[in-house]
Amino acid sequence: MHAQAESENQSRSIAAVERAMDVLLLFGRTTRPDLGVTEIATELDLTKAAVHRILTALRNRDLIAVDPVTRRYSLGHAAIALGRAYLARTDLRAMAGPELRRLSAQSGETATLSVRRGDTRLYVEQVVPDHDLRMEVSLGIPYPLHAGSSSKAILAFLREEEIEGFLSRHQLTALTGRTITDAVRLRAELAAIRRRGYASSLGERLEGAASIAAPVFDHDGLVIAAVSVAGPSSRFKPRMQEQAPLVVESASRLSAQLGHSG
Repeated sequence: MHAQAESENQSRSIAAVERAMDVLLLFGRTTRPDLGVTEIATELDLTKAAVHRILTALRNRDLIAVDPVTRRYSLGHAAIALGRAYLARTDLRAMAGPELRRLSAQSGETATLSVRRGDTRLYVEQVVPDHDLRMEVSLGIPYPLHAGSSSKAILAFLREEEIEGFLSRHQLTALTGRTITDAVRLRAELAAIRRRGYASSLGERLEGAASIAAPVFDHDGLVIAAVSVAGPSSRFKPRMQEQAPLVVESASRLSAQLGHSG
């Protein structure tokens, strides 16, 4: 009996979530600038009381906003941010293609694009040179923000409170013997990255790899991604300094395409 009650509760919770999503998605597809409770209730065949409850929950998360005078509802800034994050990720890959091809051709090494996801970042695109000995990265796997040049290029340009939040939430785990695992040393490294505009790594995420990475900013000046060039340490290490300006310029052009004026 207890199991049955639990199962019914679960079904009810899922149904409630689905109704809330239906309300949110209605705002996404309507051509009207805002919606009233009655319109939503009619459109989705819900009671006004249910719609009120859902709208209150969505407002608490800033997914929906209300006009205090008209009492009509529209999408909130958290919903807009979701859409922008989706667009930035999809557009960014397409935009980055020519830059990555150019970087790989200029450097003779692997050029990559990483995007931030919370306290991690993941490779979403790469262009690999035609060498027998070359680096290839795994797309879509989350890596922590303290290990490797692409991670550090993103972490360094987050707001101060975001950096401190990351450090308070995570132990700085070693991915290799060269990963920075001391918070004081990491803070100093991030300050140096901000001064010169790019990050470098010699085997901090992957043994035997050398890389340079620079941050990509959106139109609000927030860091959302990193562009990098990486190769086997034996070949790329002596050429890292000469490649750094090319990586920085590439990231800057991508930022400009996203509306960043910095």
